[in-house]
Amino acid sequence: MSTIVAKKIIFACINTFFFVPLQVHYAILCLIMYKPSDKMSELMGASDKRSSQEPQVLQLINRFGLPLGVGEKSIEAICNENDVDCATLLAVINYALTGQVENNIKIHVPTLRKYLENAHTYFMGFQLPRIRQTLLEAINLADSNTKIPLLIIQFFDEYVSEIRTHIQHENECCFEQHPTDDKHIAQKAHELKKLIVKYYPNNLNSNSLQANEQTRLLYAALHELYNFEKELALHCDIEDNIMLPAIVSRTNDDTDIDSLPNELSEELSSREIEVLTHIVKGLSNKEIADVLCLSTHTVISHRKNIIKKLNIHSTAGLTIYAIVHGIIPLSEDNLI
Repeated sequence: MSTIVAKKIIFACINTFFFVPLQVHYAILCLIMYKPSDKMSELMGASDKRSSQEPQVLQLINRFGLPLGVGEKSIEAICNENDVDCATLLAVINYALTGQVENNIKIHVPTLRKYLENAHTYFMGFQLPRIRQTLLEAINLADSNTKIPLLIIQFFDEYVSEIRTHIQHENECCFEQHPTDDKHIAQKAHELKKLIVKYYPNNLNSNSLQANEQTRLLYAALHELYNFEKELALHCDIEDNIMLPAIVSRTNDDTDIDSLPNELSEELSSREIEVLTHIVKGLSNKEIADVLCLSTHTVISHRKNIIKKLNIHSTAGLTIYAIVHGIIPLSEDNLI
């Protein structure tokens, strides 16, 4: 019996027969955290020796842009082949599995930022639209004499709008914590589920194929909604517990900051750096032009050059770039 399997059996026994604190469970899980030398196939749950403890692991790996067909290669080898920082990937995976962030891990901020942006794209471009489509299919089977199903769709659309605003807000604030927004979103999701579970009209013939299909679709929508809530909660935790500390650490690293100006000067001119500074403060093109005594057209040209040189299109991305490269301090009060 392998050491890893033995550890998992011990954990299962403790979890089953002893009511120990959750922190103890986490401490034991830390003993079986994934390492760079572990096989990627094991992480993906395709090994008899070690299976993935959470189906969401595959989704997390996908958001780092890693391919399938990994053979017997290690996690580190697959990451190196695809220009993904291995330490950052494992920090996210191990946090998702154990709720723990290992000490002294050097997080690569661009890698983690790309992961978070891919998660945003998945939420808004696939997961939430899929839930809406499932709800619509159920509503199309509902009795046309009741308006409740249409009100549920309206409520769902308001919920999605809240999510979109939340994502935009956290991007603009450089992934800082927003507990009030999180609580509001969670409450709205709870209300949506309650509307479906308690008040969705059940006035079709329960023995009809139409009624059975509608029920199946509603259960499917609820299941997808629960999954989304779970993923969004983990997403916010990763931002708060991994991303933000990483930005603070990079900002306070004197060695990194001192070595960056020469590299930066090769990419951005001094005037472009000035424009970038005002962009991340939230100034409009006209306001920047007034401050720097330039024409609005010139500011727009500088802005386009900055985006082209850095290949960063969002204000949130430009903000992170400016912080990491020591252009502005993280604590500056007038950041957007």
